[in-house]
Amino acid sequence: MAPSGRRQYLWIFLAAALASFLAGFTVGWLSKPLKDTATSADSHQNLRWKLISEMKADNIKSFLRSFTKLPHLAGTEQNLLLAKKIQNQWKKFGLDSAELVHYDVLLSYPNETNANYISVIDEQGTEIFNTSYVEPPPDGYENVKNIVPPYNAFSPPGVPEGELVYVNYARTEDFFKLEREMNINCTGKIVIARYGRIFRGNKVKNAMLAGAKGIILYSDPADYSAPGVQPYPKGWNLPGTAAQRGNVLNLNGAGDPLTPGYPAKEYTFRLDVEDGVGIPQIPVHPIGYNDAEILLRYLGGTASPDDSWKGGLNVSYNIGPGFIGHDSFRKVRMHVYNINKITRIYNVIGTIRGSVEPDRYVILGGHRDSWVFGGIDPTSGAATLQEVAQSFGKLLSSGWRPRRTIIFASWDAEEFGLLGSTEWAEENVKTLQERSVAYINSDSSIEGNYTLRVDCTPLLHQLVYKLTKEISSPDDGFESKSLYESWLEKDPSSESKTLPRISKLGSGSDFEAYFQRLGIASGRVRYTKNKKTDTYSSYPIYHTIYETFELVEKFYDPTFKKQLAVAQLRGALVYELADAKIIPFNIQDYAKTLENYARSIYNSSRTHEQACRSHGVSFESLFSAVKNFSEAASDFHRRLSQVDLNNPIAVRIMNDQLMFLERAFIDPLGLPGRPFYRHIIFAPSSHNKYAGESFPGIFDAMFDIENKADPHSAWKEVKKHISIAAFTIQAAAGTLKEFL
Repeated sequence: MAPSGRRQYLWIFLAAALASFLAGFTVGWLSKPLKDTATSADSHQNLRWKLISEMKADNIKSFLRSFTKLPHLAGTEQNLLLAKKIQNQWKKFGLDSAELVHYDVLLSYPNETNANYISVIDEQGTEIFNTSYVEPPPDGYENVKNIVPPYNAFSPPGVPEGELVYVNYARTEDFFKLEREMNINCTGKIVIARYGRIFRGNKVKNAMLAGAKGIILYSDPADYSAPGVQPYPKGWNLPGTAAQRGNVLNLNGAGDPLTPGYPAKEYTFRLDVEDGVGIPQIPVHPIGYNDAEILLRYLGGTASPDDSWKGGLNVSYNIGPGFIGHDSFRKVRMHVYNINKITRIYNVIGTIRGSVEPDRYVILGGHRDSWVFGGIDPTSGAATLQEVAQSFGKLLSSGWRPRRTIIFASWDAEEFGLLGSTEWAEENVKTLQERSVAYINSDSSIEGNYTLRVDCTPLLHQLVYKLTKEISSPDDGFESKSLYESWLEKDPSSESKTLPRISKLGSGSDFEAYFQRLGIASGRVRYTKNKKTDTYSSYPIYHTIYETFELVEKFYDPTFKKQLAVAQLRGALVYELADAKIIPFNIQDYAKTLENYARSIYNSSRTHEQACRSHGVSFESLFSAVKNFSEAASDFHRRLSQVDLNNPIAVRIMNDQLMFLERAFIDPLGLPGRPFYRHIIFAPSSHNKYAGESFPGIFDAMFDIENKADPHSAWKEVKKHISIAAFTIQAAAGTLKEFL
């Protein structure tokens, strides 16, 4: 063969070999992501399982016992010592950092030399009956010092006296009943209300609006005693000598009353105390039901309007005003001597730095301060947070590191108005708005022992369902089943019996600033009571001296397995949010939720159908915006399913859209009269801070609208808030597009 022919065959051979190599390389390269993705997913799930398997019930029990030995009220030396203990433990666990962060906030304490109490006085002004000053300590705690007596923080000092009026729960509707139907005027009177149903601060605000000069709060057995259960220590019911502590502010998300909107640091301008945000103007004091029974027994005046006004005491529950018969000249005198003072508080902030996206944050936070020992609130939550942090530390020691940064927070002064968490949010607002993926709350992990309770953004629904299917149920009779299965059987959703109930977020805990003000996706999980059968409010011994370690160990969670399940779920949520390549949010669930809420608020308006027509009120723009959002959500998830997971820019773009979706529902102007509540879809109810309300601007505008003095202006306000909601939802839909 000629040399030129041999060269030609050689080139052909080399070309074929190269083509074969390139084809093999291409096939191998294209198949590699699939294999790597599968391997990565397996590893991710195995590490999550390792994390939750590391958590132990005995560890939670040990943390709870250690943290509840002494009172740790915000602003006290003991609470600072507990902060330092937690800080040192986080360092020992292997967290990258653990720092104390301080703020100087307004707190409120009883006067140590002048006790608060309520008295009945005769016509000469002589006190013929005085309520108790303190609660008898539980067994084993007789020698413990620095126990704050029952009081309502931020009540102003004062010694008002006057006739007594019973106002049921002091809800808005209770005062409507008294004023509009019974023609009873509370102006210049001292009112007595039972705890429960709504936040105590709302009760005080309502009493002020009704013209009362003071308000007494008490826990009625009908609301704080379960049938067939003995009072503590023989059971977990409230003793008659116990009284619920708690703040009575109406902050509406402002944080420290003297520095609303800004962190309470040394350099910050402060309002005068008399101008402080949300501080009540009338004295407030809590008493036990033994003392309340004596005050209520001789009330005269009108009988209760119906049985819903009657509690569990052996009294008639007359309304008043004043006492009956020969006691009619007697009055009630309040003695409140609280002192407000600027006090230093300390958060503990720990971090685990992310390996791929260190500038994206997942926060797990819960408060540390308690009114006394805090066996349930908050320390069952602080103990689970500690075990979650320890378990993440063990993962770190094995060489793992999360994709995103995890921030652990032990907040201070939650009981005084969510102060520690709000001040930290205010100090870091610019960074948090730009970088935060989610906030998971770690307040009390048990408020009952029946089933799981979840309150969260719709973005987290699918993730919660998924993770609860992988955690074992701690409930009796469900030993071989998942937490999801026991939760679904015990508390199915009212909208779909095939799913367990998830509630909307209100307020009353440290997620408030992150969700309601900053628009950071948030959630909270804990064990709760049976809402169908347990009619008592909260757990009976809430905020009393009897909320001890022994209460939890003997009655609520003897094996600590329910708290373990809560720790595992909180930890798994943080793990997934911090380590999943794609943030595990589901926007289509948000779309479904918006559809439900739009129908609900429209149905509410139909009770005013004629007025809506005459004032030109239409919900069409709202329904149209919700429809557009639903379509945008579907299109977004279609694109998300096709994203190249090996393209970091493409992944980051999709994750940013997911992360900022909740932020899109924030209105910088806030709600009317509540500028720090800025979420247009969710807000605490104006009439009960603890409860969440959907489309709060529209709801508040329509509330009691038939009794407004100027109907035309009132319906204009409704139209305004329908417009705001429609615009906000439409704008949120726009954030889900690839480009403008």
